[in-house]
Amino acid sequence: MASIVKRNGRFCVVYAVENSDGKRKQKWETFEKLDEAKARKSEIEYTQSIGEFRIPVCGTLSELLSEYVNLYGKTKWSLSVYQSNTAMIRHYIVPFLGKMKLSEITSRTLEKYYQKLLETPAVAQMCQKKYTQEVRMVTPATVRKIHNLLRSAFSQAEKWDLIEKNPARYATLPKHEARKREIWDAPTLFRAIECCRDERLKLCLNLAFACSLRMGELLGLTWDCVDITEESILSGEASISITKELQRVNKKVLETLDSKDVITVFPEQGIRNKTVLVLKKPKTLSSVRKVFLPKTVAQMLVSWKEQQEEIRSQIGGEYRDYLLVIATPMGFPTEASQIRKALDDLIKENDLPPVVFHSLRHSSVTYKLKLTGGDIKAVQGDSGHAQAQMVTDQYSHILDESRRTNAQLMERAFYTGKGAEPLEGGRTQHEANLEKVAAAGIDPAQLALVLGNPELMKMLQMLAQAQTQAKGL
Repeated sequence: MASIVKRNGRFCVVYAVENSDGKRKQKWETFEKLDEAKARKSEIEYTQSIGEFRIPVCGTLSELLSEYVNLYGKTKWSLSVYQSNTAMIRHYIVPFLGKMKLSEITSRTLEKYYQKLLETPAVAQMCQKKYTQEVRMVTPATVRKIHNLLRSAFSQAEKWDLIEKNPARYATLPKHEARKREIWDAPTLFRAIECCRDERLKLCLNLAFACSLRMGELLGLTWDCVDITEESILSGEASISITKELQRVNKKVLETLDSKDVITVFPEQGIRNKTVLVLKKPKTLSSVRKVFLPKTVAQMLVSWKEQQEEIRSQIGGEYRDYLLVIATPMGFPTEASQIRKALDDLIKENDLPPVVFHSLRHSSVTYKLKLTGGDIKAVQGDSGHAQAQMVTDQYSHILDESRRTNAQLMERAFYTGKGAEPLEGGRTQHEANLEKVAAAGIDPAQLALVLGNPELMKMLQMLAQAQTQAKGL
């Protein structure tokens, strides 16, 4: 049995263990939060009851990381995080620091290690070309990920009373400047859509932009999560629900984590494949969300579903119906690499500015922030960001634009037309105009924001034109 003791503002899980001499002694594990202590207490009592309890005893960093992955990683990490973290441990941490004793690792040790990593060739990822002549070094961004992983591992070691303090807590990281992701503005996006002859890619472009979707969420969307009935479209209630995502994962990781959060494992396309496509729950609870559809995009989905049903009726029993919206002609899931290649081809053939598919999500959030006048919570609900701060950090330049617009609004509301002849009732012409706008059910501030943004006006005109064309089809 284990108990929880509060000491120095922290929570300690206390339990009895036997040492090598067969004598019983108390073991203390310290946690910052009560919930963490309760979870560890339950874990200890359960593993003791089934005879599988192990005391964390680690002399070297390699041993600590092994315990850390088994006791923490398997419980906390998703499939993709487990795969990437264990790869970082295998390629970048154990070969450099694995044999060092925990007592020998200091903040200075880690800082020298981080500098050495920057001079180390990076390990080619699965999606990269294996036979490229270019040798890439480990980037500061990768070093930052490794640091966060070590900091978490040493934090667990602190809780297990294996070290006195976390050496990663005060280690200085190499300077890192986040690379700005290029995005399409609205005119470029609609030009790309007009040029696109691939109906599947065209639908993907519209869904990603209208609904702020990640690639995995788009390819994992199923028809049972799509509401495009005639009534819902007419009432403006057409929507999609994001409840799963498509992902390619390593088979060994899938087995190790007992298919954690996996809903469907798709048939393998090759016997020797080390990976497999799965449909799984989204990476965070905030990613599960409902996104309302513009009518034009909803009508595109209606047309797409009709085409898909026609193909299924022609193929018959050979069609594999997984209810996927973005499916192959045989009903199987679509690989992300296929969509990326189709987008790259579209860009090259039409001399469009080069962007990656994920940039469409950034374009979407950017314009939604502009349209809503910086309503972060509303945009967060569509994008599925875990925290509102993630939106403000990523799109602070948009909020700066809104702040500049505030000055323009102040000018128009309080300074322009100062001293003008009042109308009947003592009102100014400006006040009379505001009353007319309000009577029409329009927010005057929002209207001024739109009218004062030429790019936004152009986008709205193109949207209206596209909707008119869709109705004429």
